[in-house]
Amino acid sequence: MTTATSPKLLDGLDWQGKISSNGWRAGSAPSLPVTDKSTGEVLGTLGIASAGDVASAAKSAAEHQPAWAGRSREERAAILEKAKELLSAHRDEFVWWLVRESGSTEPKAAFEVEVTLVKFGQIIGELRTSVLEEVIVDEGGYRSVAERVPLGVVGIIGPFNFPLYLCLRAVLPALAFGNAVVLKPDQQTAVASGILTAKLFAQAGLPEGVLHVLPGDVEPGKALTIDPNVAMIAFTGSSAVGKLIGAAAGGLLKRVSLELGGNSPFVVLEDADIEAAARCGAWGSFLHQGQICMASSRHIVHESIAEAYAVALTDHAAKLAVGDPAKGQFHLGPIINDEQRARVDRIVKETVASGATVTTGGTHEGNFYRPTVLTNVKPGMAAFDEEIFGPVAPITTFKTDDEAVALANGTEYGLSASVHSKSLDHARAVARRLRSGMVHINDQTVNDDPRAPFGGVGASGNGSRQGGHASLDEYTTWHWSTERAEPPMYPF
Repeated sequence: MTTATSPKLLDGLDWQGKISSNGWRAGSAPSLPVTDKSTGEVLGTLGIASAGDVASAAKSAAEHQPAWAGRSREERAAILEKAKELLSAHRDEFVWWLVRESGSTEPKAAFEVEVTLVKFGQIIGELRTSVLEEVIVDEGGYRSVAERVPLGVVGIIGPFNFPLYLCLRAVLPALAFGNAVVLKPDQQTAVASGILTAKLFAQAGLPEGVLHVLPGDVEPGKALTIDPNVAMIAFTGSSAVGKLIGAAAGGLLKRVSLELGGNSPFVVLEDADIEAAARCGAWGSFLHQGQICMASSRHIVHESIAEAYAVALTDHAAKLAVGDPAKGQFHLGPIINDEQRARVDRIVKETVASGATVTTGGTHEGNFYRPTVLTNVKPGMAAFDEEIFGPVAPITTFKTDDEAVALANGTEYGLSASVHSKSLDHARAVARRLRSGMVHINDQTVNDDPRAPFGGVGASGNGSRQGGHASLDEYTTWHWSTERAEPPMYPF
């Protein structure tokens, strides 16, 4: 297990029981223990924000935002560059907290830090090179200017599964393009995604009042969504909560970016490489205990190869080691909490009771759930219909491409999908028919690239996109102004 080396970002910082809002101070709500998700060991005390804390932070952010937006692009880029350098220098500390606080394996935690560093680079590049102004000048002296301007204060509500990356995926473009930010990290993983983030940017030279970090759960989330000083809400989390946030924020005509759940189809056509597909399927279903919105949730396999595919996938799943990632080399760590583990187990048991078969897994010790493969899964069964968010790979068979497409699209979700075939033309023909924000041919569904626009359709999101040039669209708006040397003489 990698350990953080001195000096650490948190050395000398009195963060215990505190929130970061114009300095470090006690949260108004009762504090909570920070726990190791594998052992239950208490690692610290987390300050929790109240609705009143959110109101104060949002007001302060609105007051400080104009000065931050007034900084030159290069000044803002330099601060982001410094924060990136600090993250790179302290990557071991971030990995340590991700392993202990979120149940990540060390390779997953290290990857999360690396992709966050890539995101830093992408956003810094966008900030320095994006065209933010369009000017038209007529011969008569009429000047028309359309320019990209910040929204104001952006409220960001982050998840627990990839907490660092999925919070900073929104924080970085928001800050880069001149917004102030109020970040509410998930209280289950608030050190990795919140406390460390606050210290990172403070040390990088971000002016006080521009970034506020307020951990919490429902109360501060609701307060942030409806606060009059907040112009936009960027939420990553469940579809159920996202719908509530979308309704509340949309009713106030705020901009809303919703990156929600998924039930992603992993389609294996009859001409696929079975072993290669099974490897991809295992990765897509079991990475980070399946707690990924893009997880390969439904393996839709041609009936002629379904038995061979199930054997191969079962073999991969059975060989995976499950345990405390802080104490050894394991492929899977713990499910995030008791409630989510019980939900996964309920879905598996209900699906088996409906006629499915467990070929491996289906058991757990505490929150350590064995990677599970289910065969004979059909629409109407819990493992087909619901987002599992656990290490479960249900297999459903099909006879024709039309049936495969109908099965794949037979969900309210539409985040990610994949199609496997030795024929790219065949795979492309099927992929074009899938209702999904992203499709990957001969790969697995858990794919993200900071350079590409990321997002889903249906219950997986509201059409917003993060990444690439889409970040500029999300975190700025157009402002149009005109000017004339002399007023025109209108007819009346």
